[in-house]
Amino acid sequence: MQNPYELLKQTQKVVLAYSGGLDTSVLVAWLKEQGVAEVICVAGNVGQISDPKALETRAINTGADKFYCLDLTEEFLDDYIFPTMQAGAKYENVYLLGTAVARPILAKGLVEIARKEKTDVIVHGCTGKGNDQVRFELTINALAPEMKVVAPWRFWDIKGRSEEIDYAEAHNIQLEFSREEDYSMDENIWHLSHEGLDLENPANAANLDKILHWVTPPEKAPDKAEIVEIEFVQGKPVGLNGKRMNSVDLVTALNEIGGKHGIGIDDIVESRLVGMKSRGVYENPAGSILYFAHHKLETLTVEANTLHFKLSIAHKYAELVYNGKWESSLRKALAAFVAETQKFVTGTVKVKLYKGSMQPAGLTSPYSLFDEGYATFEHDEVYDHGDAGGFIKLFGLSNKLQAMLQNPEK
Repeated sequence: MQNPYELLKQTQKVVLAYSGGLDTSVLVAWLKEQGVAEVICVAGNVGQISDPKALETRAINTGADKFYCLDLTEEFLDDYIFPTMQAGAKYENVYLLGTAVARPILAKGLVEIARKEKTDVIVHGCTGKGNDQVRFELTINALAPEMKVVAPWRFWDIKGRSEEIDYAEAHNIQLEFSREEDYSMDENIWHLSHEGLDLENPANAANLDKILHWVTPPEKAPDKAEIVEIEFVQGKPVGLNGKRMNSVDLVTALNEIGGKHGIGIDDIVESRLVGMKSRGVYENPAGSILYFAHHKLETLTVEANTLHFKLSIAHKYAELVYNGKWESSLRKALAAFVAETQKFVTGTVKVKLYKGSMQPAGLTSPYSLFDEGYATFEHDEVYDHGDAGGFIKLFGLSNKLQAMLQNPEK
């Protein structure tokens, strides 16, 4: 791609991925300084925007010429979050991918608006150290290879967030935080992340009273446990406590209930795609409960070989999502396999919530593979214990032959 400064000078119109935070607020003014005639701000609402009009006003006040707010929350849950949950995908076995899985749908929205506005230049405010630059750009490349992507953090003169705040103050860009409170946060309906400041040193214990917005610190959670009942149909959560709900209402309700009981705090040192380790604190009460409940139902309804193989690919699925490969053929192929495994994952799961912990409190399914007649330790009429001897003899035959024929001490 040509020199980015020259590209911006020649570009009449750009689409800017806009959140209203520090990076994107500064970028509106900075793009105008580079000679861009028209800056179109696009915000994708995946549950984090409570007042679109206020966000529009903020964008226009910083110099934007047009503003779009795309309502993506339900699509985000149904088509991105729930398939990832059904896969059991947790990056490095902990992270529920709240930021990572949001980037593809946001990038898709940027492409749609860029085509509508007849421009082929998309600008984002991701830093050169982070994962999000990869996630946005790989998705844009997959959906619209003709688009040019400009990432100012890779070449502009601003070096770090302190200088960025200096720029904002010099250009009268209103900030909604102080320098001392400037945790870097990412929010959507599925999670809220916190990075920076004292969290940058893993030796520091997270000050949960200061950090947490959604979740009550477990020691301050209610002394009385609460049981929630979640209904699934083919792996998708569809009901809570006997009431059918759409995905947005269900996740919103579970966030509130789980947060009250201290559920869903993950303090993680993770391996970024670009090479370094980073530390963050994540709040995901609904996500934690749904992952837990969904897996419990799978243990009841998914045949053993299928379940074991599915567990073996969960890490790869998470890695693909984390690394921005949502649109890759491998991720789609794995998703097709996961969808096949969900045909009988229908039923209800009761989960007991208490001071940050979860325990199963009952599983039921019309497709349960559990048969008490076979599983009982009492006398039964369906299982011949004598059959076990022949099974063990054949099952272990390869080990026995190896010991007999390849034993160096023979």
